[in-house]
Amino acid sequence: MKSRRTFLKNTGLAGMAVAAAPFATSAQTIFPENQTEIAPPAAHWPDGSKLIVSVSMQFEAGGQPTNAESPFPRNLEQGFVDLPAATWYEYGYKEGIPRMLDTWDELGIKVTSHMVGAAVLKNPALAKEIVRRGHEAAAHGMNWSSQYNMSYEQEKKFIADGVEAVQSVTGFRPVGYNANWLRRGTNTLKILQELGFTYHIDDLSRDEPFVIQVNNKDFAVVPYTLRCNDIVLIEGKNFSPEQFANQVKMEFDQLYKESATRRRQLSISFHDRIGGTPQMAKVARDIITYIQTHKGVNFKRKDEIAAMILKDKTAIRE
Repeated sequence: MKSRRTFLKNTGLAGMAVAAAPFATSAQTIFPENQTEIAPPAAHWPDGSKLIVSVSMQFEAGGQPTNAESPFPRNLEQGFVDLPAATWYEYGYKEGIPRMLDTWDELGIKVTSHMVGAAVLKNPALAKEIVRRGHEAAAHGMNWSSQYNMSYEQEKKFIADGVEAVQSVTGFRPVGYNANWLRRGTNTLKILQELGFTYHIDDLSRDEPFVIQVNNKDFAVVPYTLRCNDIVLIEGKNFSPEQFANQVKMEFDQLYKESATRRRQLSISFHDRIGGTPQMAKVARDIITYIQTHKGVNFKRKDEIAAMILKDKTAIRE
């Protein structure tokens, strides 16, 4: 299997380090109380929203292969199991997702959880709880295998098996898809359409959803981002939680300004073993609370966004 993080640099234990100064102090600089709010712009979304925020919660831990990459140095002798790294992944389902679920409840938002089939089968009660609390269960493959190099038949079974795992455990049939590291293959969209999916997120080309043609039918693209993604910034680039918060806030401020004249969407991504840490839960709460002070901004699950955009005749079509 190809490395999940071949393009990330400077990984290591330092990637999980926190800022030296307490976040509570620096938050006053990041989120100043006297900041002047931009006047609410005209609505550009069918439901009257000015800007929509989409939060992803990746449910991957438990489905990783043996000796999957982690913040620990890769210096194991051949034939040995990386036991400390395994506990790092365990944190994702023992502490991370439960903490994030409580955070979303506190903030009153619903998110999309991209679920790896093997992770769901290992922790069925947690997967059920995610759906029970009103969040979307989206598909994320059966395991961490890359699918761009699979044959058509192999890939279709790989995706279908992941869907079956999620549906059998949660009762929720996924309609959205996220490939391992966004690297879909040339057959992926055709297969997704055939399996009844309505959207995918493996696209970085826009800051708003759009519609494409797959098998001569409309198919929604709900774009992802690497700019507001904890695995890229916190784990992969050694960002502090404070830097992550500041970057997402700046992203929001610019998109909110642009929403005066065009449809805009902000995407934020949290991974179970990273975004579910205490410091990142605090960051998520501060970011989302800040966003919620702005008029005309709504949080939506990705299946809701896709359904809305597929019905909208003014949506961008490619």
